[in-house]
Formats: sequence, C-alpha cells, structure tokens
Amino acid sequence: MTALTLQAPQATERGRAPRLRHELRAIHALVHRDLLRLACQRSHTALVLLQPVVYLFALGGGLATLIPAASLGTGYQTYLFPGMLMMTVQTPAIMVGIRLITDRQSGYLRELLMAPVSRSTLLLGSCAGGTLVAAVQGAVLLSLAGTVGLPYDPVLLLLLLGGMLLASFTLTSMTLALSVTLRSPELFHTLLSLLMMPLLFLSGAFFPLESMPGWARGLATVNPLAYGVDLLRRCIALRVPDQAAVGGIEWAGRQPPLLLEAGLLLAVGGLALLWAARRFSRPE
Repeated sequence: MTALTLQAPQATERGRAPRLRHELRAIHALVHRDLLRLACQRSHTALVLLQPVVYLFALGGGLATLIPAASLGTGYQTYLFPGMLMMTVQTPAIMVGIRLITDRQSGYLRELLMAPVSRSTLLLGSCAGGTLVAAVQGAVLLSLAGTVGLPYDPVLLLLLLGGMLLASFTLTSMTLALSVTLRSPELFHTLLSLLMMPLLFLSGAFFPLESMPGWARGLATVNPLAYGVDLLRRCIALRVPDQAAVGGIEWAGRQPPLLLEAGLLLAVGGLALLWAARRFSRPE
C-alpha cells in the first residue's frame, strides 16, 4: 500500500511534464505563426508604420513652429514621439482580435480547438504573438528616435521597448476580451473605430492633459492608453535630463509613481486576459 501511495504522485508528476510541453509548444506555434505572417506581409507592415510616421513628421513638424517648446519642456516632435509609439503598437493589437473573429467564422478556430491543449493556452498564444508583433513594429519606429532629438542611448531604448511590450500586452488582452464577446467583424470594426481614436486623443499623445477640460482629464485617469503614453514619456525623462514629462496622468494634482503606472497596466492586461480566457473556455 505504501509503495503504491508513493508511486501515484510520481506518476502524476510524470504526466504533468508532457502536458506542459504540449501547452508550451502550442504557444510557440502560435507565436511563430504570427511572426511568419509579419515577415510575409511586408507591405501591410509598411502601411501600418506609415500613419504614425506621417503624424510625426507632417503634424509634428507643422505644429512644432506654433507650440513653444517652453510649454512642453521639449520640442513638439519629441513630445509627440511616445504617442506615435503607442499608435504603432495599437494596430497590431487590434488585428489579433479581428483575426480571432474571422478564424471563428471561417472554421479555422474549430480546427484549432481540436488540438490536445486547453483553450486558455490557445488564447495565451494569440496574446503572446500579438504582443510580440506589436513590439517589433514599435521597435522599427523606435529607430527614428534620433530624428526627433532623442539620443540612441541603449538604456533609453530598452526602457522604451519594455514600455511598448507592456502597453502591447495590455492592448492585446483588452482586444481579445472584446473579440471573444463579439461575433461580427463588422461590429468589432465599428466599435473600435468609435473608441480607439478618442482614446488616443484623450491619452495625452498629441497635447498635454493639463491643457484639456476637466472632464477630459477625468476620462484620462481611466484610459489605459494614457498610462501607456505617460509611461513612455517618463522613461524618456529618466534618461534625458533636459526632457520634462509634463501634462501626464495626475491623481489629486500629483503624478503617480512610475512603477505604479506600469503595475496598473500589467494588472489591467492580466485581468482582461483572465476574463477573456474564462469566456473563451466556455463550449460554443
């Protein structure tokens, strides 16, 4: 009896290891699929990057002559740069949700669910792939940092890349939470087109939040994009002494700690992903 009792936990542990390998291989396969799609769709990637580049140099260059640097603590193009990084990672995050809905309609998702892995693992793989693709595209735009007056400081670039990864994870998780609820890609497109641009304008990406009306500043305190933009802007201020992080998120007239902002973004993304996984695990 004792020998059988000892062998049972050992057999359970041996059974868990292959299952964990299956789950990890499934995540790796989904991430690899997204990276292959990124490598093959170069024209699509170029078009995704075109919009923030046009905003950065056309809008930023034009308004730079009208908005004094003293009011922002830096030149307007430098001020605009974190917002354009956020815009760059926003589009790939949205595409993850669209792909989940179209995969459901085409029947591909049904075939994917036949794999001997949990549904939550498949959703986690989609989130990881979307997060990585968004960060890669953001890193391409990050190469233009020198054109807006930022130094190519390795620590600064790593901080900005980490901030983009965190923002990408949060946006991708929230998009997945929405896509597991909606079944129509048209409704998904319409809803996001109504939400994403106002959220971007209310994030402090284009203008300091302190110059906006009180109701807009109130909405910014519950806007995940505002925390992402503020996080990136404050990372720049950490490494570039003459750059001031002005007009960001404020609680009762004071800026929250940088790590707290990062923790809130991570918590929002984690909760959104958990909710999406719970909803996605329900049999259809």
